[in-house]
Amino acid sequence: MQLTHKNILLTGAAGGIGQAIAAKLSAAGARLSLVGRNPETLAATLASLTPQPADHQMVVADINNPEGRATIVEHCTRQSVDIVINCAGVMAFGLYEEQDQSSIEAMITTNLLAPMLLCQQLIPQLKQRSEAAIVNVGSIFGSIGHPGFTGYCASKHGLRGFSEALQRELADTSVKVAYLAPRATDTEFNSAAVVALNKALGNSMDSPDLVAAELISLLENDQPRRFMGWPEKLFVKINGLFPNIVSGALIKSLPLVKQHSKSN
Repeated sequence: MQLTHKNILLTGAAGGIGQAIAAKLSAAGARLSLVGRNPETLAATLASLTPQPADHQMVVADINNPEGRATIVEHCTRQSVDIVINCAGVMAFGLYEEQDQSSIEAMITTNLLAPMLLCQQLIPQLKQRSEAAIVNVGSIFGSIGHPGFTGYCASKHGLRGFSEALQRELADTSVKVAYLAPRATDTEFNSAAVVALNKALGNSMDSPDLVAAELISLLENDQPRRFMGWPEKLFVKINGLFPNIVSGALIKSLPLVKQHSKSN
């Protein structure tokens, strides 16, 4: 898919990965509708884009409530959006039994339910485009259940399943559905405790620019899914075939997870 002159809706546009995606899409010649709750951070993202920020727009809306989604759908109707990228997300690290119910609800709502409902409302108009796409930004944790991230893993497992099923359901339409699964990424999305845990476990962290480049490549090559990182994407395959092997490796990390969760 060529991105030049495509009208693209990007949720989570003010986040670290969202900003990087916006920059690369703008450089590719796309016209962006940047979605977020905070007008100041959206305006900063918009001002950083080149070339011609005048071609882009802000949509101040909360995807987690019906009113916010209605605002987004109305905007997409006016703009004849071709591509929807669901990048908004939240994560809470800690032992599941100790987490607040509100943080669990926030992860399920923001990471799974809100993009599902938004997609449902936008599919009819996307079908009217000669070429359209939905990209859901998930996580390697959408394929591997990791201790300390139980609620987050549940939300991303759900998003991966939703993306896979929707891709097959819309296979006879003009709408392509894709799923991108980054590994740990160096943004403020991660708390200090998560950064410390990754260092203790020897986990690599990718830059937001790398994630954005992978998403652009996914779109341009019409791929339905892409998993990032080595050995993480190998673990995804092993976990699918021999989950007990991955369980053994991750259970060994449990003492470190418990240690760092106390400082979260």
